[in-house]
Amino acid sequence: MRYLVVANRTLLGEHLTERLVQCVREGPSTFHLLVPASHTPDGLVYTRGAAHADAESRLTRAVAALHQRGMEATGEVGDPDPVSAVRDVLNRGEEFDEIILSTFPPGPSRWLHQDVLHRLSKIGMPVTHVTADRVPVG
Repeated sequence: MRYLVVANRTLLGEHLTERLVQCVREGPSTFHLLVPASHTPDGLVYTRGAAHADAESRLTRAVAALHQRGMEATGEVGDPDPVSAVRDVLNRGEEFDEIILSTFPPGPSRWLHQDVLHRLSKIGMPVTHVTADRVPVG
């Protein structure tokens, strides 16, 4: 199975790692991590460059962590809008069996407020939604 994993600030969360481990237990799995370069609502001035650098840093750490667990993973930073980022990947001809979307819980999740889960479900492939247990501080 080939999975497209869409996450930003929840990318390094245990909830997502547990889901990826479960995928590997179910059979041979590869993962392509897609990190939309959306800004972090931390009160600082937002710049596209800073958002991209944060996403790239998170992606590098996540790919390394998966490799340490023996998982095959690649990744990229994408458009700030998660649905547009997914479409960009798919429009290149990339093929996946399933999308795994990782978000914060309802309430703090901006992506759920933007109806990302529903919008991704219209793409025409299975979407699994995993939710972080908590919002990280700082």
